[in-house]
Amino acid sequence: MRGQVSSLVVRRLLIALITLVIVSFAVFFATALLPGDTATILLGQSATPEAVEGLRKAMHLDDPAIIRFLRWIAGLFQGDFGKSYANNAPVATLISGRFVNTMKLAGLTAAIAVPLALTLGITAAMWRGTLYDRIVTVGTIGIISVPEFMIATLAVLLFAVYLKWLPALSLTNEVKSFHDLVRIYAMPVMTLTFGVSAQMIRMTRAAVVETLNTPYVEMALLKGASRPRLVLRHALPNALGPIVNAVALSLSYLLGGVIIVETIFNYPGVAKLMVDAVSTRDLPLIQTCAMIFCLGYLALITAADIIAVVSNPRLR
Repeated sequence: MRGQVSSLVVRRLLIALITLVIVSFAVFFATALLPGDTATILLGQSATPEAVEGLRKAMHLDDPAIIRFLRWIAGLFQGDFGKSYANNAPVATLISGRFVNTMKLAGLTAAIAVPLALTLGITAAMWRGTLYDRIVTVGTIGIISVPEFMIATLAVLLFAVYLKWLPALSLTNEVKSFHDLVRIYAMPVMTLTFGVSAQMIRMTRAAVVETLNTPYVEMALLKGASRPRLVLRHALPNALGPIVNAVALSLSYLLGGVIIVETIFNYPGVAKLMVDAVSTRDLPLIQTCAMIFCLGYLALITAADIIAVVSNPRLR
C-alpha cells in the first residue's frame, strides 16, 4: 500500500510539472497575442517607422516567437525574469516589493478565513438539520453566488462613501500604526474572506457530515456520546485529511480574488502591477506576474491532491 501511495504522489508531481510547462507555453503566447505593438506604445504614435523598427530589433521583438519563448524559459530556470520594457528595470526588482504586499494581504485573509470557516463548517455539521445549519448553508450559498467585485464595490459604497469609516483606496505607505493597518486592510481582507470562507465552509461541513455517517461514529452515538464529543473526538480526527484538502482548494480561489481586489482598492500588489503592465504591453512583467499566480495555484491544487491521496484510508 505504501508503494501505491508513493507512486500516486510521484504521478501527481509529474502531472504538476507537465502542467506548469503547458501553462508557461500558454502564458507566453497569450501575452504575445495582446493587441498593439510594444515598440510603438513605448515610443509613442509620433515615432518614425525607422525608430520603431530599431527598437524592435534592440528588444529582439522581431525574433521568431519560439526563439523568444525558449530564451524566456531558459531565463526563468536561471532566475532571470528579464527587464521591464516600460521601466527598463529588472522584473525581479519591480516584483519583490509588490510580492511582499500581496503575501501580506493573502496571509491576513488566510489567518481570518481558515479559523472562521473551520468553526462554522464543523459546528454546522455538528448541529446539522437545525436552524443554525440552515442559516450557515443559505449564507454560504448566497456569498458564493456574489462575485468578489460586487462585494468589493458594495463595501466601498457602504464603509467609504456612506459611513466614511474606511478609506476607499488601500495605500500601504500610509500605515504608521496598528489602527492604520486595520483601516487600510479591512475592506480588501473582508472581501477576500467572504469568498474564500464560503467555499471552505461548504467543503468542511461535507467532509465532517460524511465522517459522521460511518459505522464507528454511529456506534459511538448508540453508546450515548454527546454530539460535541461525537464530532470532536470521533469524527474530526478521521476527517482531517478531507478538511486540509478543502482548505488547500479554498485558498487556491484566493489567488483569483486577489487580482480583482487589488485592482478595485488600488492595492500595490503583484496583481495590480500585472494589470498596469497590460496597459503598457510590458510583456516580461506580465508573463512573470502571470507565472507567479499560476505557480501558486498549481502548488495549492497539487498539495490538495497529495493530501487527498495520503489521507485516503484505503491506500494506507
